[in-house]
Amino acid sequence: MATILVVDDELGIRDLLSEILNDEGHTIELAENAAQARAVRAQMRPDLVLLDIWMPDTDGVTLLKEWASSGLLTMPVIMMSGHATIDTAVEATRIGASAFLEKPITLQKLLKAVDQGLNKSAERAAVAMVTTAVSGTSFMSELTVEEAMTGGTLPEPALDIGPLPHQLFNLDGPLREARDEFEKAYFEYHLARESGSMTRVAEKTGLERTHLYRKLKQLGVDLARSKRNAL
Repeated sequence: MATILVVDDELGIRDLLSEILNDEGHTIELAENAAQARAVRAQMRPDLVLLDIWMPDTDGVTLLKEWASSGLLTMPVIMMSGHATIDTAVEATRIGASAFLEKPITLQKLLKAVDQGLNKSAERAAVAMVTTAVSGTSFMSELTVEEAMTGGTLPEPALDIGPLPHQLFNLDGPLREARDEFEKAYFEYHLARESGSMTRVAEKTGLERTHLYRKLKQLGVDLARSKRNAL
């Protein structure tokens, strides 16, 4: 899950977005103006920012420009406004905003924009990681990506001995499928370690039990199998 910074001068908007995104399993940081947003950005690098355009001290477009010019625009930024013009939206996109949401924001549009922003960020990180690995090996051009990730040889088929702390994932498929594979393996691993205890897994992963159960069901995790593997 991601850490998302919500910047909006309206308390109701901050609370609503925080509640929705918390239910999706994300960690939320809040700021009611540009000054607070700067302070949060100075302390950490959020995975994504939801940034209101019209704020009392410094408007969102100006803050976006500031981050871009100082090299701090290293995360996707989704602009929000109920009064912005098309020109404003185009300018924000040109500066580096990943999306623009018009208020009132529907749940479907919010979750879609957040998901797309995080997916793009993950894609860039994956490409950077593979590029770094390739540049550090002189004969890497002769290997496939799968071989590069496994030291030059493809792994032998493994027996089903339960979840392991190290997993191999299909990097040729869509990002969403790879992410689902990772999350499923992640939760199966912790369920096995905690003997199938939902309470301990919830504490370990930082999720509420209700959200954890819903997530496991969505991913198709076999809770009975996880308990057997823990024995």
